[in-house]
Parts: sequence; structure tokens; C-alpha cells
Amino acid sequence: QVQPVESGGGLVQAGGSLRLSCALSGRTFSIFTMAWFRQAPGKEREFVAACSVTGSRTLYGDPVKGRFTISRDNAKDTVYLQMNSLKPEDTAVYYCAADLTSPFSTIVLADRKHYDYWGQGTQVTVSS
Repeated sequence: QVQPVESGGGLVQAGGSLRLSCALSGRTFSIFTMAWFRQAPGKEREFVAACSVTGSRTLYGDPVKGRFTISRDNAKDTVYLQMNSLKPEDTAVYYCAADLTSPFSTIVLADRKHYDYWGQGTQVTVSS
């Protein structure tokens, strides 16, 4: 059973930083494209970032470009999301997702229906 497990969420003041981690168990991590999504109360789940299997290619949603960085360590079966210059509008539950077969393109990877496995989410709250 493939299972992504997120950690690292919490409460932070506006302008601060957090690093989220997502560990994947149950199958070889390095074959998956990994991504982060987020969902704020009353809103649709939103694409945040994606990382190719080697980490050499990354994609970002417009609201986080220049502030967030996705990376991965295949030796540790873990993907990270470094979040800097946090804003209150970044408050959401952040989800890690794994994709096995989709091409690496924004149109495809920004659509949550393409992902095969999802974590349970970790709450990030940014106070003003």
C-alpha cells in the first residue's frame, strides 16, 4: 500500500517560513512525480508545486512562485516544500500527492485527478 505522509505544518506569523515534508512508503519513491496541493476552507483544492522523478524539473502555481520551493531526496523517499514569505492567504491544509504515469506538464500536473496517491494533509496557519 502506497502511502504519502505529510509533516511540518503549524502556526507561523506572516513573513515567516515553514518546511513541509512528505515521506512515501510502500513502493519505490523515485518512480513517482511528487506534488503539493492545498485546500483552504470553502475553496477548491489548489495546485502548489510539482517535482519530477529526479528533481531536475519543477512546476509552481502562480500564487507561490518565487516564495515556495519544492525539492526531493530520493535516498530518503521524501519530498519537501520550503515556504518563505508566508502570507495569511497561504493558510490551508497542505496535501502531498504522488503520480506514476502522467507527462510532466503544468496542464496535467495542476489537475488533481491525475494523481494516484494522496496523503492525509497537514495544517498550515499563517497569522497576520
